[in-house]
Amino acid sequence: MNIAYVALGANLGDPASTIRAAFGALANLPESRVVHCSSLYRTAPVGILDQPEFVNAVAMLETTLAPEALLDALLEVEQRFGRIRAEKNGPRTLDLDLLLYDDQFVDLPRLTLPHPRLHLRAFVLQPLAELAPDLIIPGRGRIAAWLPAVANQGIVLL
Repeated sequence: MNIAYVALGANLGDPASTIRAAFGALANLPESRVVHCSSLYRTAPVGILDQPEFVNAVAMLETTLAPEALLDALLEVEQRFGRIRAEKNGPRTLDLDLLLYDDQFVDLPRLTLPHPRLHLRAFVLQPLAELAPDLIIPGRGRIAAWLPAVANQGIVLL
């Protein structure tokens, strides 16, 4: 089994309910099992600031799906939740980002692992650190070393 971490985010409709329902959808992915889910966090938008606040979380999965197959499954879940990719960093019903897949480095046109900005965003680091406080981000080092750099980003435990 491989360990994968998936970030979840939503800011349209009832985002907290959406994230909880998405945890359930992840539990139904083929060849995969949800091991742990983080708490939910309320966060300020990044990029486009004139939009509702987000609810974010992270799930830890065990999976035998290859990274690209897992990405395809995640995109399918987003579509089932009504995700429309209208603008980068815009409002969304559900966003699922594959953050890490074991300690693999992947650099493909549609998938980069580790996620290239995970170490810069409190809405990813905080829930990820909740699940795996001793995690080493491949190529970046210990997750705990990155938390102080994002401490000024607004994030509130729900």
